[in-house]
Amino acid sequence: MVIAGDSKGQQGRVLKVDTDKEKVLVEGVNMVSRHSRPTSKNPKGGIIEKEAPIHASNLKVIDGSGKPTRVGRKTDEKTNKAVRYSKKTGEVIK
Repeated sequence: MVIAGDSKGQQGRVLKVDTDKEKVLVEGVNMVSRHSRPTSKNPKGGIIEKEAPIHASNLKVIDGSGKPTRVGRKTDEKTNKAVRYSKKTGEVIK
């Protein structure tokens, strides 16, 4: 879920994460118009709507109850591995 900017309140699936620039590409969010020339892939050319990256600090994870939450890490008692959990509800995020 986007928590800041023009796309505030919109939700989508994460398509790509760029850890170097701390940017995330989210499906259907932060749409921009790009003018393109005719190519073999797009013979007509024209204006194309596509997603633009958003800074990771402007996003929150949606937990199992469907609400945005912060994410914490803790070790699972059964498997002794680190798992992510919802700070709001305390349940493990998969």
